[in-house]
Amino acid sequence: MTEIIDINEKNIEKQEMFCKKTKKKLNGYQSKLKWIKERFKEGLKYKLLMVKENGKKTSRGMIEYIPGEYNWRGIKADGWMVIHCLWVVGRHKEKGYGSRLLECAIQDAKKAGMHGVIGMTADKGGWLPKTKLYEKLGFEKVDEIEPYFSLYAKAFSKDAPTPNFYPISDEKTEKYESGVTIFYTDQCPYIVDLVDDIKEMNNKKKVKIIKFDTCMEAQENGLYPYGTYFVSINGKKTLYQHSLKRQIQNALKK
Repeated sequence: MTEIIDINEKNIEKQEMFCKKTKKKLNGYQSKLKWIKERFKEGLKYKLLMVKENGKKTSRGMIEYIPGEYNWRGIKADGWMVIHCLWVVGRHKEKGYGSRLLECAIQDAKKAGMHGVIGMTADKGGWLPKTKLYEKLGFEKVDEIEPYFSLYAKAFSKDAPTPNFYPISDEKTEKYESGVTIFYTDQCPYIVDLVDDIKEMNNKKKVKIIKFDTCMEAQENGLYPYGTYFVSINGKKTLYQHSLKRQIQNALKK
């Protein structure tokens, strides 16, 4: 038996968040906890896919979405609902659970009288949902941006304004053509813990670490459309991967 439960300011301490749930004492989880409590005030929704395994319920998927004015991606989307994250893991993939989670965002956006729902996809890199998930529920591509991101929207009316990516600034990009720079927010617990690890090994101050504290800083960063975190290694920008720490270490040796 599966169910989707709502996580909010009243039950988040008793329940849990999906990412890093086995490492709740680490800074990543605790920073996300503090961050999300503030976002609840702005209309953020966080839902868990609960399944029964070995006789007890556990989370095996999640979705996080927020009104476009407050989104933490490089997206201009006032009046839209923006999906931050959507995950289903392990053997529970390909069973329609991703569609069920996405439908939650659609229904909440309709109740709020929004233009529709939008989400990012990527041909490679990071943990963004696949294009086919959005297309299956009637989303259409409305914008794309290098290196491999697309923006999909499900509009509730033909008169809805078209959301789009904020442009990348060549001037800003040139500032980070050499060396290693980490841009991050507290939205993702994985990158927060990576930053802590890098700070410990950054004894020669070779790594620049820049934190975005507001949604507008993330939206208008002008460097990378993912917004909430990314790493620039000698001008090449990437999202979080399990090999990222090693990539940074190798870059610092050169």
